[in-house]
Amino acid sequence: MTATILICIAIAVIVILGVRSYMKRVSSGCCGSGGGGTVKKIRVPDKDKSHYPYRKVLWIDGMVCGNCAANVENALNSLDGVWAKVNLTEKKAEVLMKKPFDDEILKLSVKDSGYTVFRIDES
Repeated sequence: MTATILICIAIAVIVILGVRSYMKRVSSGCCGSGGGGTVKKIRVPDKDKSHYPYRKVLWIDGMVCGNCAANVENALNSLDGVWAKVNLTEKKAEVLMKKPFDDEILKLSVKDSGYTVFRIDES
């Protein structure tokens, strides 16, 4: 009888934690951005594509909303000499660069924002 009660209590705690997590996501957006607002994008000062001779496409896992895409874009655009545009539907980022960047630097930038690069295409 005691074991049954303990199991029921454990299940109740798991359900309560699950409901709280769900409610937090519903009220603050899927990224936990707080308040349901949008993430402010980092603006790239130089938008002349001819200044960016290097290009890579990063395929990214874990993005589910516009705030996720903005977080990834901001992480990449914060790198000096990088202009990134994220396509949420295709789960990819087109990264234009003024100088060559090692794949690991780009992956780490995305990873630090909470997402995973699973493939990089050079072009």
